[in-house]
Amino acid sequence: MDNREAIGSWLSGPRATAEGMGADFGYRGERLGLPAEGTGSVASLGRRFGAIFVDWALAVVIAYGWLAGGELGATNNWALAVFLVMSLLTVGTVGSTPGKRLLGLRVVSVHGLGRLPAWRVLVRTALLGLAVPALIWDRDGRGLHDQLSGAVQVRI
Repeated sequence: MDNREAIGSWLSGPRATAEGMGADFGYRGERLGLPAEGTGSVASLGRRFGAIFVDWALAVVIAYGWLAGGELGATNNWALAVFLVMSLLTVGTVGSTPGKRLLGLRVVSVHGLGRLPAWRVLVRTALLGLAVPALIWDRDGRGLHDQLSGAVQVRI
């Protein structure tokens, strides 16, 4: 193995390296019975990051304008609270936050692919507030907060 191959495997990650050696992981969502593309397929990471950016921006605007009274230092704490309440209420009722809706995503239950029950939304939101579970993904691209709450983010 030359240096370029070693560096390439490091940059592309373990999945690409294993696939290069002949391992077949299938597509994201295959183990969950979801389609490979189109409506109902696992949401891409780009769309999910875009949605969380929109939701966070909305939470900061609300926190700065109404809750923190225009004090920049107090905005961050309020923004997290607004973000979590917004996520809890919107995912619990319509299945998507404003950012997810804007980018064509929805949070559904893996068990039957319907709306997520209220207690699972609460677990998902609490874990999302910790941030770390959202940074640990499985091979289907689901964060630990989605895995533990039995949820998956799909395209609509």
